[in-house]
Amino acid sequence: MISFIGTYECKADVKGRIMMPVALKNQMAPMLSNGFVLKRSVFQPCLELYPMEEWNLLMEKMNKKNRFKKKNNDFIRRFSAGVKVVEVDATGRLLIPRNLVSIAGISKDVVLSSAINIIEIWDKDSYEKVIDETAEDFADLAEEVMGDDGDELS
Repeated sequence: MISFIGTYECKADVKGRIMMPVALKNQMAPMLSNGFVLKRSVFQPCLELYPMEEWNLLMEKMNKKNRFKKKNNDFIRRFSAGVKVVEVDATGRLLIPRNLVSIAGISKDVVLSSAINIIEIWDKDSYEKVIDETAEDFADLAEEVMGDDGDELS
């Protein structure tokens, strides 16, 4: 199972290229040859970078949805809108397509944030705003999400 660690600040150039921080690139090394999928987030104004292996697992799950149900088709269409296959080049740069830069409101300052098996790509101001907005309720959220599932954390 893939598990990324860390939050990293970096810069995007005018073409939408981001130099991947060395610590993150090292974590991504086993996946670099297979490439990645970049898409808009469902819930936040950011992008999600999926290693191809994780994307394929998600697509297996999505492919089990009954395509003769309108809501399933609508969801799949919206979920996959703007999806791009991308790669980290030999110099460690990731090129974010212009339409996705626009969707996420990415300017010059960028935050790459691990989200277990994917990397979220944020405009720095948007990231800080979301973190600040959720800080107050995080204890309640942690209790609700992690506190009552019957599993004991060690």
